[in-house]
Amino acid sequence: MNGFAVAIFLQVMHQTVAANGRSDETTVAGTLGENIILPCWNTATNVTPSFTRWMTNGQFTIERNHSIIIPISPSEGHLTILYNQSLYINRMNLSDEGTYLCDSLPHNNKTQTSLTLQIVSGPDNSIIDIQPATPLSNGTLFVVRGSTVSFNCSSLSYPSQSLSWGFQGVESSNDSLAVGSGSWLDFRIEDVQPTAQGNYSCRAQNSISQKAAGSSTELLVYYSPERHPECLWNAGKDPSHVQFSCSWFGGYPSPTLFWGKHQMSGSHGKQVAGQLMESEETDNLVMNLNRSLLFDGQMLKCSGHHPTISPGEDKFCSFTLKSPYPEGEPLVTVVEGTNVTLTCTESNSLPPALTRWQRTAKQEDVVSSPKYVLSEQGPTFTLTIVNITKQDEGVYFCRSENPLMVRELEIYLTVKATSQYTGAIIGIFLAILIVGSGIVIAKTIYSNRDRICLGNGFEQMGERGDVLSLVEADEEEVFHEAIPRLPPLPLTNGHNTTLVEIHTIPSIDHEDAEILEHPLQLEDRDIDELVTF
Repeated sequence: MNGFAVAIFLQVMHQTVAANGRSDETTVAGTLGENIILPCWNTATNVTPSFTRWMTNGQFTIERNHSIIIPISPSEGHLTILYNQSLYINRMNLSDEGTYLCDSLPHNNKTQTSLTLQIVSGPDNSIIDIQPATPLSNGTLFVVRGSTVSFNCSSLSYPSQSLSWGFQGVESSNDSLAVGSGSWLDFRIEDVQPTAQGNYSCRAQNSISQKAAGSSTELLVYYSPERHPECLWNAGKDPSHVQFSCSWFGGYPSPTLFWGKHQMSGSHGKQVAGQLMESEETDNLVMNLNRSLLFDGQMLKCSGHHPTISPGEDKFCSFTLKSPYPEGEPLVTVVEGTNVTLTCTESNSLPPALTRWQRTAKQEDVVSSPKYVLSEQGPTFTLTIVNITKQDEGVYFCRSENPLMVRELEIYLTVKATSQYTGAIIGIFLAILIVGSGIVIAKTIYSNRDRICLGNGFEQMGERGDVLSLVEADEEEVFHEAIPRLPPLPLTNGHNTTLVEIHTIPSIDHEDAEILEHPLQLEDRDIDELVTF
């Protein structure tokens, strides 16, 4: 029987089986690009077939004569009939999809089974897209709190697929956010908050093969601290050391803090950026410095950077270091037996200085006691010394020290005698002053009594005029005769002087009488007898 006759015979037999027997259909899924074997079920039991033919969608596709022994490799072609009448399809494509029917000789007349081959693919190329989001180095995405975020998932699947969004956060289990069919599925969150932080997953499932695939990503919600960084300082292990801290709390994730130093230089106070001292990703950055690295007028600055803030909008805090400068009265005088309060004010230093009182040249610390009362009110420091004695006299020091330097205010305390002795001394001094003044006045009046008695009073005391010499007599008699006036004689003191000598008229008991002499004859007379007019 030639090939043509075999073909006619198979066709007739196929029609007979189709008319007299029954036909069952089975659906088989084949993955696009893979290989598959379709079995042939209508071969007679325990009979070696002599001829096999496969039809696709009612059309003869391939046949094989088993009496001809020819080695056939499945990899040689796209379609191959194996020794057991099965059909081998190499690397299926979409054109292979359809209904397949096997016919062989001899065959089972009771049953004829057809196979429906469904080509499936996917889901593949599942993609998650979240906007606006910024990727980190590890693939995690972050968005800014308060923004509107769009979520989209897409996948390739043939012939159809279902998509679903899931979320697993810190406070929730796997929640379903959206479900749909098609090639993509999206949803959005407005005013996103930290509670939306977690893992987002998209799942795609082929509706025929039930094959599923998915992808997920972690989404973080970032937000910066609402306030500026805060610069603080704490005392170190000794006054020459200081601990500066910069804190910036309230953001997620932790910001990056930079401790830098700036200095003022030049006559115009130009600010020059110095060397970076500390940098770390933390909410609180601590920096320890000693006196050798600090100076008066130095500016220290802490800058904070957060991923949600543009580089040009970094927040910062700063302060300028100032050395201490205690102020007060350097000289204090107090009366013995009373109380005195020494005052010192120090409000200039930054960081604030440690201020304490010391006394004597050895600068011994003053300790609070009933004798010494120490108090502090803001920048004012006081030392009250109770019941002052002479031993309390001396130098007291108001000593202020901060990490930059030490400065001292020297106060010299002088203790005077008690008030009752002082009153007695003042009384004695006044008494001596009054008595001495009386003696001087009395002596002056007594020494000038003759002048006062002549009627000139005190006005002419101390002035020199004409000289008058008076001689005592037992009896005086007033002469009414005119006394001739002599011409004035110039003297060295600048006054014109007239010399007159008046002699005493003898009484009736005297026998001799003196005569008036000419003034020029008085040259050898004692000048004490002259009176100046």
